[in-house]
Amino acid sequence: MPSYTVTIATGNQWFAGTDDYVYITLVGTEGCSERTLLDKPLYNDFERGAVDSYEVRVGENLGDIVLVKIEKKKYWMQDDWYCKYVTVKTPIGEHVEFPCFRWLVDDKEVVLRDGRAFLPQDDKTSLVKQHRQKELDQRRKTYRWKEWQPGFPMSIDASRHKDLPRDIQFDSEKGVDFILNYKYVMEHWKEDFMFGYQFLNGCNPVLISKCTKLPDKFPVTHEMVSVSLERELTLEDEMKAGNVYIVDYEMLEGISPNCTDPSTLQYLAAPICLLYKNARNKVLPIAIQLGQNPDENPIFLPTDGQYDWLLAKIWVRSADFQHHQTVTHLLRTHLMTEVFGIAMFRQLPAVHPVFKLLIPHIRFTIAINTKAREQLICECGIFDKANATGGGGHVQLVQKAMKTLTFRSLCFPDMIKSRGVDSKDDLPTYFYRDDGYRVWETTKNFVSDVVNIYYTSDERVEGDEEIQAFVKDVCSFGMQDFDHCEFPKSVKSRDELIEYLSVVIFTASAQHAAVNFGQYDWCSWIPNAPSTMRKPPPQEKGVADVTMIIESLPDRGRSSWHLGAVWALSQYQENELYLGMYPDEYFIEKPVKAAMEKFTKQLAEISSSIKRRNEGKKLPYYNMSPDKIPNSVAV
Repeated sequence: MPSYTVTIATGNQWFAGTDDYVYITLVGTEGCSERTLLDKPLYNDFERGAVDSYEVRVGENLGDIVLVKIEKKKYWMQDDWYCKYVTVKTPIGEHVEFPCFRWLVDDKEVVLRDGRAFLPQDDKTSLVKQHRQKELDQRRKTYRWKEWQPGFPMSIDASRHKDLPRDIQFDSEKGVDFILNYKYVMEHWKEDFMFGYQFLNGCNPVLISKCTKLPDKFPVTHEMVSVSLERELTLEDEMKAGNVYIVDYEMLEGISPNCTDPSTLQYLAAPICLLYKNARNKVLPIAIQLGQNPDENPIFLPTDGQYDWLLAKIWVRSADFQHHQTVTHLLRTHLMTEVFGIAMFRQLPAVHPVFKLLIPHIRFTIAINTKAREQLICECGIFDKANATGGGGHVQLVQKAMKTLTFRSLCFPDMIKSRGVDSKDDLPTYFYRDDGYRVWETTKNFVSDVVNIYYTSDERVEGDEEIQAFVKDVCSFGMQDFDHCEFPKSVKSRDELIEYLSVVIFTASAQHAAVNFGQYDWCSWIPNAPSTMRKPPPQEKGVADVTMIIESLPDRGRSSWHLGAVWALSQYQENELYLGMYPDEYFIEKPVKAAMEKFTKQLAEISSSIKRRNEGKKLPYYNMSPDKIPNSVAV
């Protein structure tokens, strides 16, 4: 009788092993095997981290093995099991790989295809076509869209982390491993150079824009700022020369401040800040208006009293914290990656090359977002306890920010260029931009290498009904077909697909890392990033003093909640997987593995060059270093 050797690998995660019964059925082009119990006498099968082999005997040769069916049945108590992969050695010595990387829970079964990636138009037999469709039908029942709040991107239909499909839940708790610059921040937070530096390389380096003409609502004159200018040029000439920048928090205008605690009033402001690049290439603040209406808000200057100027800067830092947490971090990395992830699970089967490409970059994202909706941004969550935008203001802010969120604004080069900050000569110390460009291009080249392996022409992209459904699902359901979002509903060429997938991967990895992992550094010293303010912004000069500043800053309780949140958010996952690390071999083809090796090598070169640049710097910038960029949004 012909005999097939089946090898099964169990995961290394906690509780990955099982004592339940495990059965296998081999499905070939000429027939299928009997349902076979995998059990060795006097041996503990399927222990955590184990690789076990078994013989499956059949009455006749099965032909080419195309599917493997794995079933788990309860032995004593329900016992989840994580299967990494199955390999089958045929009677003639061929080895066929079947990647799994899934949890089998309850009395569950999975049917696996071999590890080669196939586009839908390349499936020829009815057997594999039916398997493909059945998998997607089941996924669409499992991964359902839900509107958490009106005007938000759509999210997963699950109220709690434990309600999620087991495959996308967290494996274990997070560990700690992050760089701390916070002591330096604590010592220098009052200084103008530190204030300006954060617009370039702090937690929220996405707002600074070149200013070529002052808006009417911000009537700064040359006479006001002439003492801050160093080149013997007028303010207008400095703008023409490209030395003036602006940050406008207009998005915070009209957002309701937190009123969940009736005993403590809380306040928000929507400031505008003018910045100047001096002769030593330092970016310094030269004018601040704490509201959008110039008739109600004076323009604070470095020449004002020291406490007036310090309090004005504190108000800008508080506004920056609100924008960073809710728009830059929550909406534009967490929620957007979840949209891409849900659409991927709903529209791309495991055999699709784009599913294999994206799955490492969706790892734990839906889980962390579900926990956020459960504990962080929900009613009575941490946002309500600590932030001025709590109590519903954060919801208003996301709804407002959605109206400016376009697909092109997620493309890193477009986002940089749209703000006029793409020139290294103009802003030589904008490390977020410089490192981001390199990671973007390297990621895009890797995506291009993989895409071109499977799509040999633009027609192959247009003819892929699953990739078209994925792109359409993101726009029509995830983004709710908002006209202003300008997300594509289809991709017509390899170049369009490459850019689209680069946006997904970059948003989930590099962009999230850049705006997340510096939070403890920059936000743990409360005056540098107040989560709320307890007095209204001053509407006249000469009233600020130390007492007013202290009474404006958050109280001890809110500061404690704030500190706990930024500490937790700045932690890496235990056993973190960084950009370019793909230990789960979803791809088995040699050309893709070669592309991965090339990608990893190029990323390592970028990390090394960033390390060399940072040597001796008092404020090293690592947030875009590939060896500090996790593959996915998981914190």
